[in-house]
Amino acid sequence: MKKVFATALGMAFGLTSLSAMAADEVTLQLKWVTQAQFAGYYVAQDKGFYEDADLDVTINPGGPDIAPPQVIAGGGADVVVDWMPSALASREKGVPLVNIAQPFAKSGMELTCLKDTGITSPNDFPGRTLGVWFFGNEYPFLSWMSKLGIPTDGSDKGVTVLKQGFNVDPLLQKQADCISTMTYNEYWQVIDAGIPADDLVVFKYEDQGVATLEDGLYVMEDKLKNPAFVDKMSRFVAASMKGWTWAKEHPEDAAQIILDNDATGAQTEKHQIRMMKEVGKLLSTDGVLSEDAYTRTVDSLLSGGSDPVITKKPEGAWTHVVTDKM
Repeated sequence: MKKVFATALGMAFGLTSLSAMAADEVTLQLKWVTQAQFAGYYVAQDKGFYEDADLDVTINPGGPDIAPPQVIAGGGADVVVDWMPSALASREKGVPLVNIAQPFAKSGMELTCLKDTGITSPNDFPGRTLGVWFFGNEYPFLSWMSKLGIPTDGSDKGVTVLKQGFNVDPLLQKQADCISTMTYNEYWQVIDAGIPADDLVVFKYEDQGVATLEDGLYVMEDKLKNPAFVDKMSRFVAASMKGWTWAKEHPEDAAQIILDNDATGAQTEKHQIRMMKEVGKLLSTDGVLSEDAYTRTVDSLLSGGSDPVITKKPEGAWTHVVTDKM
């Protein structure tokens, strides 16, 4: 009897082990450091949404020296978060990225200027110094300047581009007339530094008609030939969007989950709650890429005059095959 019980117990343990092993592994590479910009993924992990979808997800934070297209091209991730301008530029350069979902429906990018510079409209940009992020984040700005017909060569009729670090120091130290900010992050760093909103002039890319899609989910094209991978990504996107919905509805709790996952200890509760509330304004309800928004992004990137971000309309750069299975 004892032997039968032991055998049954061993089989039970074996089945449990097999069940645990059955969870599909997914490695997600973020575009930037752990913060509320990526709350949906951390919430999905924390609340067991990935586990419920039979997924074992590893979330790798990004940083100033981490380019998601390079990471996934080198096999370091199954799926990455990236901005569409960067992804499409990478695709044209030979990294076959494909957008499988678009959690962010709107752009949070903007140019923030000190009011005392006298800048009141983009017509005042020539002759000014503008802070711009690089590492793939420069593409929306360059496309905007091309649309305005403003050279970025530092000439009198053009603008001087200051390669901006991922901070707001150039504005605070008056090294630049305007700097790149996100509605949910750096703009508030300027406010927290003691510059009131009334002393700022802000140009949102959405309002300027040059918004491009940000924070989409991208995979390598050849992986989509595998039905098992498509199924895994479908479960991943569905669970992630469940995480995003929860985060939007519970910004304070989502911010705490971010703080719990921030290994650097650099984030603050006040900033993360505020960021989560602002990010919530940009989110899609279902993560499905809008073809119209994709077309607008492509058209914007192609309108670069002699120096466009991409030189031709991409083929196969997005798919609904993953979200259709959700």
